[in-house]
Amino acid sequence: MITGDIYDFILHWAIMSVSLWLTSLLFSGIKFSSRLSLLFSALALGFVNAIIRPLLLILTFPLTLVTFGFFALVINALMIMLVAKLIKGFELSGFWTAFFASIVIAIIGFLIEWMLPSQGIALEFFPLNNNPNTISI
Repeated sequence: MITGDIYDFILHWAIMSVSLWLTSLLFSGIKFSSRLSLLFSALALGFVNAIIRPLLLILTFPLTLVTFGFFALVINALMIMLVAKLIKGFELSGFWTAFFASIVIAIIGFLIEWMLPSQGIALEFFPLNNNPNTISI
């Protein structure tokens, strides 16, 4: 269904935007010149993570395996650095900022998605409907 796909795309773009924004508040080495650069950076990071990152993970699988997954974090940092180079208005101070920011972005994104009702969390404190025949998972 096209509307569902568009909804999912916009939702993930918004989650990535919020994650990047919160991360820029936590790290002084990440700066956005405008809201538009933040939105374009989130869009570009989503595309880079969907297209380039899986290829790099496949190509570097032996190294990732030997380092017990640590090298996957390096790839995440490199993806953020690539987006910072591509998007005007997205400033990044260096590799270590990108490295730790990628961890924070992943955690924030996970927490936001986990809290969404469409992702399967049970909303026991705020039930959406009171139908006893409905199971909330």
